[in-house]
This record gives sequence, structure tokens and C-alpha cells, in this order.
Amino acid sequence: MNNTSSSTTNEVLATIMSHRSIRKFKNEELTPFQIETIVRAAQMASSSRFMQAYSIIGLTDPALKRELSEIAKTPYIEQNGHLFIFCADLKRLTVMGTEQEKQDMRMMLESSYLYQIAVIDTALAAQNAALAAESLGLGAVMMQSVNKDIRRLDQMLALPEYVVPLFGIAVGVPDQQPEVKPRLPLEAVYSENRYPSESDMREQIEAYDDGMRHYYQTRSENNRDACWSRSHIDLLKMQLPVGSMTEYLHDKGVNRS
Repeated sequence: MNNTSSSTTNEVLATIMSHRSIRKFKNEELTPFQIETIVRAAQMASSSRFMQAYSIIGLTDPALKRELSEIAKTPYIEQNGHLFIFCADLKRLTVMGTEQEKQDMRMMLESSYLYQIAVIDTALAAQNAALAAESLGLGAVMMQSVNKDIRRLDQMLALPEYVVPLFGIAVGVPDQQPEVKPRLPLEAVYSENRYPSESDMREQIEAYDDGMRHYYQTRSENNRDACWSRSHIDLLKMQLPVGSMTEYLHDKGVNRS
């Protein structure tokens, strides 16, 4: 199989295959129609047991955007057409329950099983949102960096128990046209009936690393000498604050068991 995007007249596939993360936007706010269209498209994503276990918060207050941008050291958090914060949301499932029912639900709400459902629901909705934005001629970038200080973000958004901010999506009119970043070979991510051998995977990744070195060295901006595997090995060798995310999730009442 060839890892290449085929030329196609299918507009959905053409939009998917031309995806690039846009990090520079023109100074134009999204219209109410564009915002509503993106959110409605997000809502049409698949949802486990139809829980729809996510919330989307549009961050429009300039002061809050500036503060979050300074915390995350990410300028396009502030400089975009609209900033969406996607949250895993199990709170909504409890609202109509009696106090006794809320107690009866607590064990399930605190489980890793239900938190995983909420994370997957949120991710699926976000991918729909990004695709919708791009289909409207806009650009988008997903950002986990909004969680650099997750407790501060939690306070800024006044999030209740069982609601966890996962990532943001900055959307706007593109002010750059970066090249499409090459993906892993299809054979490295798709196999039939069993997981591929490590030797096969190593061979595929070595070839991919060569291609990524060429991409990074020749792209139109932010050139560097790097490859896929070494970048992620170095990333995974970094030390994270001990227990910070685990403790935060437990404090929010999720992912405890």
C-alpha cells in the first residue's frame, strides 16, 4: 500500500487529506453562523451510548485569552478568530438525578471506564469541529498546551465536579499556508489480524524518519534537523510533575478506579 493522498473529487476526502495545522490567523473574528456550524458539526460525531459526554466552551474574553496565552506560551491562543475549549463532561449526566441517585451513580462516574468514554466522545466531537472549520475555508489547530496549568484553566472556566478541560482548538482565517506534514507509512498504522513485528516496524520508521528529516529541512518555515522517532524519544524522556494530572483528575471526581 502507498502512503499517499489520492487525487479525488470527493470534497470530504479532499478536505481531510489536505489538513494542516494553522498557527497564524488573520485578525478576523468568526461569524455567529461559522461558530454555530462548527459546534453543530461537532455534535453530530459518534457518541458511546449516546452520552454526548463533552462540553465546548468558547473563550471570548480578551483578558482570559491573554492570560491563558501567557501561561501556555502559545500566541495563537490569543490571536485567532475563535477559541474553543473542549471538555470531557460527566456532570450533565447527573443533573436530573435525585440526591440519592447521584450517590448511587458515584462509583460509575469515578471509574476509568466512564472517563475514557468521555475522553473519546470529546475527541470525536473535536475532530468533527476541525473538519467542519476547514470545510468552511478556515484553518484550525488543536492545542493540548491550554492544560499547561490545568488547575488555573479549571478556575478560569468555573468547571464543576466531573468536568475536565482536555484541549483547545483555535480557528480562524489562515494567514499562512504550511505544507502538509507527511504521515507514517500506512503499513505502520494498519495491519490485519495481528500487531506487526518490531523488525517490520523499525524498517518502516527508519524510512519515515528519512522522509521527515527532508520535510523539516526543506519546508517553507521553521526549518530544523529532526526526525519523528528521535523527537518523541526525547519527549518521553522528559520528567513530568509527579502525580499532578492524576491528582487533579481525582480531585475532579473522575478516573479514580
